Amino acid sequence: MDRNPSLVGSDVERSFANAVERSALHHDPFDHIYFDNVLEPRSYETLLSAMPDRRFYHELWHQDALRSDGSSTRLRMYLYPELLRKLPAEQRRVWMPIARALCSAGLQAAFKRKFRAALEQRFGKPVEKLGLFPVPILLRDQPGYRIGIHSDIPTKAITVQFFLPRDDSQRHIGTIFHEGDKGEPAERTTQMPFMPATGYAFPVSLTKSWHSAASTTAADGERVSMMVTYYVADGLIRRLYWRLRRATLSLGFHPKG
Repeated sequence: MDRNPSLVGSDVERSFANAVERSALHHDPFDHIYFDNVLEPRSYETLLSAMPDRRFYHELWHQDALRSDGSSTRLRMYLYPELLRKLPAEQRRVWMPIARALCSAGLQAAFKRKFRAALEQRFGKPVEKLGLFPVPILLRDQPGYRIGIHSDIPTKAITVQFFLPRDDSQRHIGTIFHEGDKGEPAERTTQMPFMPATGYAFPVSLTKSWHSAASTTAADGERVSMMVTYYVADGLIRRLYWRLRRATLSLGFHPKG
């Protein structure tokens, strides 16, 4: 039996989209879903066993993630298919279907359908006419990583994070949702369990989608996840901007933020 089988692209995309479709839409403290069983156990283990080495990541320069010496606790690797050529063949065989699924129109459509009401209220148009551009990344957050309460920037439409722990020992380090950004509302929280093959997603609201991540410790270990951020790409200029930004990654240029 193949101990490190490749993942089938159509199956991965279907598995991701199905996880979104069957997830309940919660409205407290803001619209969001929490999904589980994103990949079946054997495929999930295959994914973890093919985790790219740290040399393939670069530091993400975010104020909350910086250490006192100026280095970053957040390591990032873009998961665009064309960027995976640098991976060893066995790792590339596993991660290519994942990257394609995260960039797929089918997965984007599943999120649009799930968050239709919130997205149409914010943008004033049917979700089918809303142009979005996916930015998929693999993250390895080191002990000490944290990020304060924020709602995400206006250029973001949907935020998605897939949790990739090996077991349930990191359950307590999942993303925290808040009812507000300060005072008593900020203290009222809902935490997403950081469990294997799970994750969450929410439509960005500049006045509601407050979330954070508490500082992790050495005992917590590394916090591994995948994120897909869907940026607003309505209009030719915004579409060209994101396509050009993606193209520059192939040249080795990595934006700091």
